[in-house]
Amino acid sequence: MKTRLDLFEYLAQLGIKTTTVEHEPLFTVEQADEIALSISGGHIKNLFLKDDKKQLWLVIAEAHAKVDLKQVGVALSAPKLRFANEQLLWQHLGVKPGSVTFFALINDPDHKVNVILDKTLLDYETINAHPMENTATTSIPVADFKKFLEATKHKAQVIDLQGYTLGKL
Repeated sequence: MKTRLDLFEYLAQLGIKTTTVEHEPLFTVEQADEIALSISGGHIKNLFLKDDKKQLWLVIAEAHAKVDLKQVGVALSAPKLRFANEQLLWQHLGVKPGSVTFFALINDPDHKVNVILDKTLLDYETINAHPMENTATTSIPVADFKKFLEATKHKAQVIDLQGYTLGKL
């Protein structure tokens, strides 16, 4: 599994410039709110999910967005959508609970994880995520986030969490 250092090397190879702020470990959006005040851009939460069809999903949502798993499951045709366990998280993304991040998609070369992006995040110039560990926050321009997804060959579906409708990135 690739590490935080591997991630930063990969981003540099892609010509993606980021900034990273070190901080105490953060496990919840509430804990992250204090840090968010000093870092501009969209702050996110990442939900690693599975369904009854054994599909895996990474929902990248604005930090305070309400995510109704039942409604998301209906929109995705993903029956009984629920949180995946720690073993699946490690196996497919190589991170531990509390450190779930879209950056971990570098650990999914077989593209087993479906990516769902909250539409509101596209309104920001920059979004912020943990760089494989919850002891830091890395800011990345939205355009470079898209470049990162392309480089890892992950296609994101965009979801409007107000009406639970899908679109493409």
